[in-house]
Amino acid sequence: MNDLHLPPLLVALDGRPVTELSQWPARRAEVLRLSLPLAYGRWPDTPRETACELLHQATVRALDDARLWTCRVRVDGTHAFLMRVFAPAGDGPYPVVLSGDGCWQYATDAVLADLLRRGYAFAQFNRVEIAADIAGPPQPVGALAAWAWGYHRAVDALLQLPLADAARIAVVGHSRGGKAALLAGATDTRIALTSANNSGAGGAGCWRRRGAGAESLADITQAFPHWFGPELAAWAGREDALPFDQHFLKALVAPRALLTTEALGDAWANPLGTWHTHQAAQAVYAWMGAAQQLAIHYRAGGHAHLPADWALMLDFADHLWHGAPRPEGLDRPPPGAPGRATA
Repeated sequence: MNDLHLPPLLVALDGRPVTELSQWPARRAEVLRLSLPLAYGRWPDTPRETACELLHQATVRALDDARLWTCRVRVDGTHAFLMRVFAPAGDGPYPVVLSGDGCWQYATDAVLADLLRRGYAFAQFNRVEIAADIAGPPQPVGALAAWAWGYHRAVDALLQLPLADAARIAVVGHSRGGKAALLAGATDTRIALTSANNSGAGGAGCWRRRGAGAESLADITQAFPHWFGPELAAWAGREDALPFDQHFLKALVAPRALLTTEALGDAWANPLGTWHTHQAAQAVYAWMGAAQQLAIHYRAGGHAHLPADWALMLDFADHLWHGAPRPEGLDRPPPGAPGRATA
């Protein structure tokens, strides 16, 4: 099979082709309705107020006098989580890289130093303060939706800090955190760059087409039912009938920047399937005149968020925001990739 026919992005539910950019907001709303509730459950309510309470500030001598803030993010005066923000010495504002992977600490000291050296602020929160990552029965609001909502509340908080450049906010995550970051970028237009690393099933990977050894819908909903909406597991074994695939999620980011970083040895995260969704989403980006805003990168190795992955993301951000050359090696298909997917 040379072509993978995915649910069409540029055809409205009533069968009319979407040919004008003025039609995209209505089609985008359809894509949201088709995919998000079924995949991720009910979306959490938008709060009336998000407050950013400063708890501590310091100068970090070991990081060239970088500034550190510890903040409590309060949502409607009840839910709260901590967020730490590092910024270079100086007045800013700075582009910000936001991670929800505080529970895993993928951003090493070396990664943090590179971020600051390049002139980026770095903010991180622990997504499990918002929804626990403990296997259990599916809930009306899946954990991935709750974690993506947490990214949005962290953006609310960042915009209350003078150090943050509101036009240059990037979100990043790895594995299950990559799924959450991709979902966050798809559902919040304030996010200028979305970077999902090794996000696999429920993230950048294709449900319909999987490479050898890739995680299936049945695998993931049995092991992690709490990540998803309560109806998704019923589609196991009949993925071809799903009204969406993950190219829908990628297209929701368009025309804003999206980078997916993959590992060729990470078969479980379906590197071949991410190529299918990339190609299908690329049709939408190209139609919008934003083809260079979408990128994918494959490296050797396995399931990890390596310094090289962070550096590639920063190289891409430097290209977008500082006029640096576009990184080499982007958009090259993985070995065994068949013909072009259709959108």
